[in-house]
Amino acid sequence: MLDVAVIEEPAAAAAVLDPIRARLLAELRTPASAAAVAARIGLPRQKVNYHLKELERHGLVQLVEEHRKGNVTERIMGAAARSFVISPAALPGVAPDPALEPNRLSARWMLAVAARLVRDVGALITGADRANKRLATFALDGELTFASAADRAAFIAELAAGTAQLVEKYHSATAAGGRKHRLVVALHPSVKPVSGVKAPEAHPQLPAGTPGPAKEQ
Repeated sequence: MLDVAVIEEPAAAAAVLDPIRARLLAELRTPASAAAVAARIGLPRQKVNYHLKELERHGLVQLVEEHRKGNVTERIMGAAARSFVISPAALPGVAPDPALEPNRLSARWMLAVAARLVRDVGALITGADRANKRLATFALDGELTFASAADRAAFIAELAAGTAQLVEKYHSATAAGGRKHRLVVALHPSVKPVSGVKAPEAHPQLPAGTPGPAKEQ
């Protein structure tokens, strides 16, 4: 089972947004039969079977094993991934485009950049999986606290200057066989956790500059 699966097809996105089907995906993180899931969530087995067939048609659930019980074959189904993310590629024509408003101080522009990141990395993962190749990526994620707005502004200025120096040092527009990479650096206020929902794990080591690379896909 994958940790995260990217949904790029509009029909698959529509399927997963159905509340019952989303619930089934959550339940099937642990493989089970339609009858077992139906009993757990209090729905008729026929209704669960219908939704499972739709999820299977889009590759969101998959057959794990089959058990023969008399004249009946019980199919054990499992979710294709523990979690799913819908790529902006599933919204052709209305997906965010950072080129429309290239304003580094705009939160909506940041959101458009993040959407493009999801789209691009999703497409890269899909291509790497089809080619049975590894995809080398790197990401930093953590939290830091600023004593004042002035400190935040100073940090941003130093971060921008340092990043520009690194780009100037390593960027080679004329390198034979070189491959372009996209660099995204973002800073935004942390979101307060919703009551009853566990907050994401913070990484206080980030200010020291010691976080490691993201796992290769």
